[in-house]
Amino acid sequence: MSAITTVTGTTGARRARRPSPLMRLVRTEAKLFIRERIGPVWGLGIPLILLIVFGSIPAVSKPDASLGGRPLLYLYVPVVIFLGMALICLAAASGTLTNYRERGILRRLGVTPAGATRLLAAQLIVNASMVIAMAVVIDVIAGLTYHVPLPGQFLGYAVVMLLATAALLGIGMCIASVARTPRMAQGLGGLLFYPMMFFSGLWLPLPEMSPALQHISEATPLGAASAAMAGILGGNFPPLLYIAILAAWAAAAALLARRTFRWE
Repeated sequence: MSAITTVTGTTGARRARRPSPLMRLVRTEAKLFIRERIGPVWGLGIPLILLIVFGSIPAVSKPDASLGGRPLLYLYVPVVIFLGMALICLAAASGTLTNYRERGILRRLGVTPAGATRLLAAQLIVNASMVIAMAVVIDVIAGLTYHVPLPGQFLGYAVVMLLATAALLGIGMCIASVARTPRMAQGLGGLLFYPMMFFSGLWLPLPEMSPALQHISEATPLGAASAAMAGILGGNFPPLLYIAILAAWAAAAALLARRTFRWE
């Protein structure tokens, strides 16, 4: 009797240690994400190259008295992170899901215990994790190499980053909902990428924009995130207006993607 109890207890312990279906899908999707190299190269390589380019410009990397002795690069680091975020969420995530639908993977998974919904959740987890890892790498390299200090308001920084990631992932899901092929998904992502990066301040800093462009910028996800970062870099919690704009984008995109997403 004791032997049976021991065997039963051992079997139960093994089952308890067995990863859930979602976690197994997350591991598989993470391996595929790295193996494909598109997400890591776009999401980390391009922002890192841009950081090095900006850091190599003396006028950008040297201390600026108007910024309290901090380099101008301090203002560009968040924009570089937003660029990587947009590449991951608008191009890599939407292209992968469109590819899965085109190959019938979503339809086949829908009739298995794993479920297509878990695959979608695994994709969101993997891409969000990549965004977080990219932001940490950029912040660390900017600090160690170019002496750019970390944001003075960490809580506000984390809130803005999470909401911006949620908003862009939602938009990426909307792209995957309407795109018929991965190439079409990448094209639609590109159409949204360049305007978003313009309004984030990549080519023209937000303070140098006209009042009309500033208002338009603050209504976009990355524009609102960049405007919120201006206060965070100074050690202040971001204005609730920008938090509300980001939350509204995240909620609206998630709702639209849920209603329009096609499994086959």
